[in-house]
Amino acid sequence: MSRIHEALKKAEEERAAGQGTAQSPVSSVPAMESAVLPEVAAARVPDSALAAPIMPNFSSPFSVEAMLARCPQLEWKPDLGTMLFMNGDDTKRGTEEFRTLRSRVYHTREKMTLKKVLITSALPKEGKSFTSSNLAQVLVRQHGRRVLLIDADLRGPRLHLMLGTAPGPGLSDYLQGKNDEFSIMQRGPMDNLFFIPSGTGIEDPAELVGNGKLKVLLQRVESLFDWIIVDSPPAIPVSDASVLAKACDGVLMVVRSNATPSDVARKAREEFPDQALVGVVLNGTSDEAIPYARYYYEAYEKRETTTV
Repeated sequence: MSRIHEALKKAEEERAAGQGTAQSPVSSVPAMESAVLPEVAAARVPDSALAAPIMPNFSSPFSVEAMLARCPQLEWKPDLGTMLFMNGDDTKRGTEEFRTLRSRVYHTREKMTLKKVLITSALPKEGKSFTSSNLAQVLVRQHGRRVLLIDADLRGPRLHLMLGTAPGPGLSDYLQGKNDEFSIMQRGPMDNLFFIPSGTGIEDPAELVGNGKLKVLLQRVESLFDWIIVDSPPAIPVSDASVLAKACDGVLMVVRSNATPSDVARKAREEFPDQALVGVVLNGTSDEAIPYARYYYEAYEKRETTTV
């Protein structure tokens, strides 16, 4: 222990001598960590390793300017059949229903904290990714609103296909510590709409989703956006949605008419606390020949359901 103490003391004296009497800015790394002990001196990283890629700087300043500078703008090629607000036709079937949905989530926001919204469904193929992407688009259509859309379905990601863009780098890369927040964001043709794709495919999505880093990500970028829309896996087959919901303010659940069994829908609802579930989007209630023809929103207030 005396050798360690002496080494630390010597390192501190050398550091002080090199700085003179002038005061230096506070460092994010404690001075003790810069000391090299005799016992571990031989364990220095060899010079050849200096050519390895530098890990991202996760302490970069968080500002709109920094985000715009670091977030790449890509040429998206969206599926205009499902991306209702990217084809220039504001009268397209379904657009008015999404404006109504937007009004209802703003109405809910008056009663509770609601910025980070998780979109899920009971089962696959009920329209949750379609709802997530179009809700993000209609929200950003309001003047000055900035929206972040996140594909947190690491098992069956769809948003990058709908938007016609690259799947990564994305959320899985951030959760593994490979990328920082801004390097996984994309910008496309719509002003103020930012997108984080699912990222590189992984073998253990449940473990990665549950490591707590998504909550850190949301906390770090929350101040830069008016809304954050998170698309998650379906709630019944896997546990990801209930885990992701803990990092969000509220949950919207998508149910497909004449397709989702009522007992399955009720079971999916039980995956979330009553106060977390802010509403249900009922998808495909008529004209089944045209996918996603009509969309309704049901708001839960004191366990009573009101239909718009």
